[in-house]
Amino acid sequence: MAKLTRSTHPVPVYPEKILQFGTGVLLRGLPDYLIQKANSEGRFEGSIVVVKSTDSQTNEFSDQDNLYTVAVRGVQQGQEVVENTIVSAISRVLAAQTQWNDVLVLARNPKLQIIISNTTEIGLNYVEESIFQHPPQSFPAKLTAFLYERFRSVGGSKAKGLVVIPTELVTDNGLKLREAVEKLAQFNELGKLFTKWLKFHVRFCNSLVDRIVTRPTEEDKLAFENEAGYEDDLLTFTEPYHLWAIEGDDRVRQTLSFAGPSTPQIIIDEDINFYKERKLRVLNGTHTLTMPLGYLLGLETVADEMRHPAMSKFVEQLMLNEIVPTVPDYDIPGMDKAAVAQFAHDVLDRFRNPHLDHLLLNISLQQTAKMQARNVATLQRYYEQFNTEPKLMAFGFAAYLLFMKVVREENGQFFGEISLPGGGILNYPIRDDKAGYFYGDWKTVNEGDTATVDAFVKSVLSDTTLWQADLTALPGFSENVAENLNALLTDGVEKSLEKVIA
Repeated sequence: MAKLTRSTHPVPVYPEKILQFGTGVLLRGLPDYLIQKANSEGRFEGSIVVVKSTDSQTNEFSDQDNLYTVAVRGVQQGQEVVENTIVSAISRVLAAQTQWNDVLVLARNPKLQIIISNTTEIGLNYVEESIFQHPPQSFPAKLTAFLYERFRSVGGSKAKGLVVIPTELVTDNGLKLREAVEKLAQFNELGKLFTKWLKFHVRFCNSLVDRIVTRPTEEDKLAFENEAGYEDDLLTFTEPYHLWAIEGDDRVRQTLSFAGPSTPQIIIDEDINFYKERKLRVLNGTHTLTMPLGYLLGLETVADEMRHPAMSKFVEQLMLNEIVPTVPDYDIPGMDKAAVAQFAHDVLDRFRNPHLDHLLLNISLQQTAKMQARNVATLQRYYEQFNTEPKLMAFGFAAYLLFMKVVREENGQFFGEISLPGGGILNYPIRDDKAGYFYGDWKTVNEGDTATVDAFVKSVLSDTTLWQADLTALPGFSENVAENLNALLTDGVEKSLEKVIA
């Protein structure tokens, strides 16, 4: 069977207008997919140069002439959706480690307009370093080096400024990236003229991406290739739902010509906070509060959770009864309580999508930081509105604490374990910067001794360095979490879950 290439699938060649930091499936399945759609409709006619920073291997792209397929599978408005799109928007993939000079040469391209990124949640953090390394280590330093080369090559021209759109799932990601770049400019003494050009002619946009994108299983990949008639080692599976909200003004709208009336999934607005809060609380917050419980039940994917009678009931009740009522709304059509409720029901349908293997362990990455960012404000808002503890959130928090029970450390890696329903023990990695913290704290707990469990819960919940708040100040919450954790330890996960949703 032939591999997908430009020889087997000829496609147009467009000028390079976008630089993209990151090669992950989210970028391939959302921004790059949308740019491909715009190219197909003649609305953008530009290509993307991708920078890979993780290693110097780019052959997975070059072997296919940078082509890949996005396979959309799922249900939308009650209708089965099956759509395959060959994405040809990527022109080149450059390895930062070995091709940094080629990356800097691109800064001199007068047609370049846009920079997109998706690194990690911590990838936008400021790291004090020289931008004149080949390459700089952190993403903000790489970006600063690129922007400085752009500034020098265009003589500080305001017409050659750029629009920068980070898509990392971080609140105010554009502002955070701008702050890091400005600090690096100061540390590297890049001068007042560059700082002025950066301030007035480089637009950093806060943005939000919302689409579940996964790699296919080997079985799904083979089935697809047999049907399509070609091999695709970059095959990307995704759901019908997609949204890209970008904070911007008329200049941004003009530059992002791939957005328009035919792409309502791309929202450009001067305030996108409603969309950020809605997704962060309803979708991401639910994931974070339910993932530990699902994994402790022996489930592997989000779809598995939704097929489990008790677990699916827990997910629905938690989302609709405790999270949705706390999401701020603007009381205008499309941004009101009805829009939040509709989004929640759409999310439940997305969770049920059997075509996506959204692994629970992947969701568990940096679980503690996610719990703080996604759920602490929701918890506080619930108390403000209802003046009582949210029982399902408390149970989800207890399951999170149990998931974070480190049983051993090997070469700096931390592991937990669960007893499988059919017998046997499963060890799993705890990929969390706070794993060592919990390794120590869990040693103070004697299972069956409620006093030690209570003390452990109070110690964790009162730690303001974890939550940026003292959660024991919320009446009844610490007691409820401790009671649930005791139940999980003594009665088991399944029995405790059945009781809490009864």
